[in-house]
Amino acid sequence: MSSVAAAPARGRPGRIRGSRRPRLAAAAISGASVVAFLLAWQALAATGLWSETFVPQPSSVWNAVVQVSTTNDGVRGYQGYLLREHLYMTLRRVAFGVTVGIVLGLLLGVAMGRIRWVRQLLEPWLTFLRALPPLAYFFLLVIWLGIDEAPKITLLALAALPPVAVATTTAVAGAPTALVEAARALGASRRDVLRDVVLPSALPETMTGIRLAVGIAYSSVVAAELFNGIPGIGGMVKDASNYNNTPVVLVGIFAVGFSGLIIDALLRRAERGLAPWRGR
Repeated sequence: MSSVAAAPARGRPGRIRGSRRPRLAAAAISGASVVAFLLAWQALAATGLWSETFVPQPSSVWNAVVQVSTTNDGVRGYQGYLLREHLYMTLRRVAFGVTVGIVLGLLLGVAMGRIRWVRQLLEPWLTFLRALPPLAYFFLLVIWLGIDEAPKITLLALAALPPVAVATTTAVAGAPTALVEAARALGASRRDVLRDVVLPSALPETMTGIRLAVGIAYSSVVAAELFNGIPGIGGMVKDASNYNNTPVVLVGIFAVGFSGLIIDALLRRAERGLAPWRGR
């Protein structure tokens, strides 16, 4: 009896180790791709076919990272701000803008998904806004709101709103009819159906829309920081490009890219926690 009961216990570590193997393999592949990229970059820069302005060596970019992250000879970072301060301001702008865009997108999406005339009224305008690149209306926002934080936050909010609204509208409108009818048959009110059936079923697709919104807003942050963007990664990149300072430009690009990867990983984890049934 004891030997039979002990068998599953002995099998658990094997299952745990087996579940870790795909993750380790994925991490190894990702690490190998990074190493291959750095080697190819170094080999390309070492050929001397292009100047440092066009293809700087990885060591030059690393020196730029150190330069903008520390104080050297009384010069603090880049334009008086350290790299972490530039990144903090960019993330803060993205957080404020995306939060506004997500909240408005969720409200519009639920209304458009539940009320047909609201969808017919707002869907053309939402499609129009989604088709516009953020830079197309940024200069208009500058004219209206000035060059401080207001146009930047507004731009990021407008960039984040359409993906969330579209995803939420589709998910709410496509709520399982059988579950909705079953809830109504059990005496659930419209509010109960929305809260207990429609919104939970719409959550996975809505989370996908939120991830897309964050990505679009993050890709628009450089445009949002074109004017008065220092401190900020976009402002740092723009200023460095004015002086052909390619290493600092690449530092800004990598900072945005790596922080974007971290944010997307956090959103994926939140999605798995909020909607663990997705994909099952």
